Amino acid sequence: MSDSTQKSRFEFNKLSKRLRHTVGDAIADYNMIEDGDKVMVCLSGGKDSYTLLNVLMGLQKTAPVNFELIAVNLDQKQPGFPEHVLPAYLESLGVPYHIIEKDTYSVVKRVIPEGNTTCGLCSRLRRGTLYGYAEANGITKIALGHHRDDILETFFLNIFYGGKLKAMPPKLLSDDKKNIIIRPLAYTREKDIERFCAFKDFPIIPCNLCGSQINLQRQAMKVMLNSWDKQFPGRLETIFTSLQNVAPSQLADRELFDFSGLMRGQETEGQMLSNDAGLDVLAM
Repeated sequence: MSDSTQKSRFEFNKLSKRLRHTVGDAIADYNMIEDGDKVMVCLSGGKDSYTLLNVLMGLQKTAPVNFELIAVNLDQKQPGFPEHVLPAYLESLGVPYHIIEKDTYSVVKRVIPEGNTTCGLCSRLRRGTLYGYAEANGITKIALGHHRDDILETFFLNIFYGGKLKAMPPKLLSDDKKNIIIRPLAYTREKDIERFCAFKDFPIIPCNLCGSQINLQRQAMKVMLNSWDKQFPGRLETIFTSLQNVAPSQLADRELFDFSGLMRGQETEGQMLSNDAGLDVLAM
């Protein structure tokens, strides 16, 4: 075995271990998968969902709980979509799978004017179809391939364009209360997923429904975050950690914290920090 091959194998093993670690930690921290769960992995044919399925299949063999996996893909009937790719790949893995055929492509093209962003409507139609399949087939958890960078991009999108402190939670109860959505890649960096895909050579299927749409707001957030990551290593990790350490009394949401009811002598979460910070500002 050549030195380059040994190095490549070492790097792959190291990366695989890190992915198992981040996914395992996220599952444990948020109790994402429990004994007897039937987990539906939503497989789009992109790098994130391929990685998610691969890591979950590995964890399934060593996890302290028993759970089922089923890979589900929604064939949206996009022109030129290679229908044979996913079935062939999933057959080679030996994992249970199902392909849902539903022409949401025509709906999106009919409703959204040419040149406008299609992602919002496409996502809603896709979500509704997958939720319906989950309810009809005894699915207890729906696993999506959103990673840490997706969560951070959504966080800043909501701040800059929506006026909200809101992101993607690692675990979510759907609005109709019928489905639990989990994001096992919540702690995983996109660049690790990209490297893993390069090693595994997954049969990636690009989404051509929306074209390139290079000026989408999300792309701007990605550029911003990548720039920070290069210029200030560790910044993205710190920002993500902040999403797990929220101090309601240090924000300004009157629904989230009873500011009007504050009284002298009352102990509140984070109140000492607020007082100290105020003194520091006055002393400057």
